[in-house]
Amino acid sequence: MTTELSSRKLTLDDIADARAYERERTELRARVIDLKSRRRVSLGTVVTLMFENRDTMRYQIQEMARVERTFTDQGIQEELDVYNPLIPEPGQLCATLFIELTSDDQMREWLSKLVGIEHSVVFHLPDGDTVRCVVDPQHAAQLTREHVTPAVHYITFQFTPAQVAAFVDGVVLAIDHPEYLESVELLPSTISELRADLT
Repeated sequence: MTTELSSRKLTLDDIADARAYERERTELRARVIDLKSRRRVSLGTVVTLMFENRDTMRYQIQEMARVERTFTDQGIQEELDVYNPLIPEPGQLCATLFIELTSDDQMREWLSKLVGIEHSVVFHLPDGDTVRCVVDPQHAAQLTREHVTPAVHYITFQFTPAQVAAFVDGVVLAIDHPEYLESVELLPSTISELRADLT
């Protein structure tokens, strides 16, 4: 069982060197854009969740290495250590929560109102059960402030086997933050993507 769980995580062998990556980059980028279109969920006007998996994280690491010109195993391993926790294991979903603001006025308005939003995301399953997100304590300690929230959060959802079985058409994703109440029923294509993560 341990082997199966750890096999989803990326290793140095999964990350192409600079020349090899340039050869595959155009095709990989198109594939990941298509993948992300099924894994991105907008909640209201300013919050988007991107549900990450092995493919989205490999692309992220390759792009970071390309932009930052990271060529050493040690440098790549540091990126792996940052992004591997966002690759879900069976029974998990992992997401990046973006508060998408385009102006200073919006940032002043929303980032103070949305403190604690990283604890306010919940799945409502068709059988009536709910699964609330959890935040890694280390991440929370680094980012959370009393009076302002960062624009990016990393959150995880832990599902029981019964909750995985209930993750079918009709799942609703919601935010129940007192300053931002939003919900959306997931598209069948998104359900299919996320079920693959869960199982």
